[in-house]
Amino acid sequence: MAIRDRFDLVILDWAGTMVDFGCHAPVIALRTAFALRGVTISDAQVRRDMGKAKEEHVRALLKEHSIAEAWNKTRGRAANDADVHELMSDLGPLMRDQAARSAQLIEGARSTVDTLRAAGIKVASSTGYTREMMLPVLQQAATQGYVPDHLVCSGETPQGRPTPLMIYKACTELGVWPLARAVKVDDTEAGVKEGRAAGCFTVGISASGNEVGLSREALQALPAADRAALIAAAEASLRAAGADAVIETIAQLIPVLQSAAERRV
Repeated sequence: MAIRDRFDLVILDWAGTMVDFGCHAPVIALRTAFALRGVTISDAQVRRDMGKAKEEHVRALLKEHSIAEAWNKTRGRAANDADVHELMSDLGPLMRDQAARSAQLIEGARSTVDTLRAAGIKVASSTGYTREMMLPVLQQAATQGYVPDHLVCSGETPQGRPTPLMIYKACTELGVWPLARAVKVDDTEAGVKEGRAAGCFTVGISASGNEVGLSREALQALPAADRAALIAAAEASLRAAGADAVIETIAQLIPVLQSAAERRV
């Protein structure tokens, strides 16, 4: 059975899914924005809420106990809305810079999109980045042959992930229904929960994404047992979030969709 018999649309995340193997750009940008205010945050703290809209992500970080304490100690008071807005103001240029450095398509991304389009399937995208942050990524992706049919960015729906509103917007504007005929592909728990909430067939990305958080080179340099353990832990987290299937990278998407189409008689 052809994929097109069961699916009309695939919605792809960006960092960790299509570009930026290991999802490093937002981690570096967020850590830098906080460091400019004298507050040190860890990679693990940043990655915990990855996938959310960037303003929601900033607010979640500020609510974390150790970060709130460090902010209070450094700034002499608790963080407020004005601080969030200032952080977001700094985050825009930082995100654009880091995203531009990390916009190389992950191996297999272009061929996967080409295969989907050849099958008559629409290809949309969504992101926790604002549209301003996405500009350099879109430009560089286009030079590599990837231009999605649709893009939803942070702030363009009343709420972001893990609510399904970004998916609803894409499906409405592309005329896709029912949502069971849409596929959501994401490397974060928030993105997987978003897909499940919308009623999409939802695919998690383990090895190239936020859950592992290593560059392709760093991951490959690990002993085989350590690498397998990290990928297995990432898969477990994504399945716990509700993923219908988990793949290591976007290069493995087509066989998973073919298998799902065959089962969905």
